[in-house]
Amino acid sequence: MRNLFLIAALAAAPAVALAQTEDGPGPNLVIEVAGEAEGTVVIDLFEDVAPAHVERITTLAEEGAYDDVVFHRVIDGFMAQTGDVEFGKLGQDMRMAGRGGSDRPDLPAEFSDINYDRGIVGMARAQNLNSANSQFFIMFEEGAFLNGQYTVVGRVIEGMDVVDAIKRGEGANGAVLGEPDRMAEVSVAR
Repeated sequence: MRNLFLIAALAAAPAVALAQTEDGPGPNLVIEVAGEAEGTVVIDLFEDVAPAHVERITTLAEEGAYDDVVFHRVIDGFMAQTGDVEFGKLGQDMRMAGRGGSDRPDLPAEFSDINYDRGIVGMARAQNLNSANSQFFIMFEEGAFLNGQYTVVGRVIEGMDVVDAIKRGEGANGAVLGEPDRMAEVSVAR
């Protein structure tokens, strides 16, 4: 079983730079958040920067796989992580949340030169650079140490106040204990 989480101490790895294009907005991921934080978060997905990852996220969203998936790892001043469609559904054993992905194969990294600033959305992965699957995280603050280490898939364009209100983790590694906030419904607007 894999444990997907952000690894703060990474071995130096070469980053392949891809320039973000400004051809216009990509599809938007629309997340209805429920729990202590309530409201709508809209993410502009960068399909020109990370096409395989954006396709994965939009496919899972359109299938309803992200509905009722919790924010299982939330670290104040850093990020909120969600997207474990295997073990992260509301009502499941939250001790397993963050260890799964989807029934699809892992994705090869699509690194870019986009900075991990507030509101940037990246793909979570295990230590293997090519192990991202379904989990993603939203940055509360700038995290330059992640630049070139995790695939950037988008940016929050609406609802950052909702992201800021997501229940913070209390346990080890920012694990959210008790009843975490969740993505009640996730859709794609094209």
